[in-house]
Amino acid sequence: MPGQLRYYEVNRPRPLMMPPSSGNAHTEFLRTGRIPRSRPVWVPDERRYLTHDEVAEKTGKKLETAGETTHKRLNSFHRSIHLPKIIFHRTLEGSPHLGYCHVTAARTFFSQDAMVSWSFYIANFSSEIGGDEVFFARINPRNSRMYFAVAVEGEAGEQARIDRTWRKNGLLFQTNSPREAMRNVLMLGAPSAAVREIIKRL
Repeated sequence: MPGQLRYYEVNRPRPLMMPPSSGNAHTEFLRTGRIPRSRPVWVPDERRYLTHDEVAEKTGKKLETAGETTHKRLNSFHRSIHLPKIIFHRTLEGSPHLGYCHVTAARTFFSQDAMVSWSFYIANFSSEIGGDEVFFARINPRNSRMYFAVAVEGEAGEQARIDRTWRKNGLLFQTNSPREAMRNVLMLGAPSAAVREIIKRL
């Protein structure tokens, strides 16, 4: 397909090929007193191209590993914070090396009568977020991580839809800083004002 990205395996172990034996090692030892030691020859590297499905699988594993680690850190911050682990990933169509991972979801009271349901994600790229037609716009793969949370409606998880009644793009926060992301999610998941005060001091 013209214009389609091709991927190949990197850090692939290169095979060794031993040079052929000269057959006169014994004679060489008698003549010089040294045992000749043949050095292995590196075979030139041959690229193994990966299918888009293989790339998507590798990307997904990396994203979900990051999601698992992040979720563990969130729930180890304070004994009163217990965010559910809802981990799944998606890769971008036509660019399987880029994707995002859903980490957790919960509901938060922003005021006495205003509750918002939200989902938290990690992506391995940065972009503008929340457009009506294209959710990820102006994607920049050079920035390796982006963290964001969006307001959702319906059941949390895969079937959730962006709640644009809260904000036009549904975005609650977006950052490239893991520290800031952790602080924002903990603030969303904090069960009380006392815990929020602890988080603010981070």
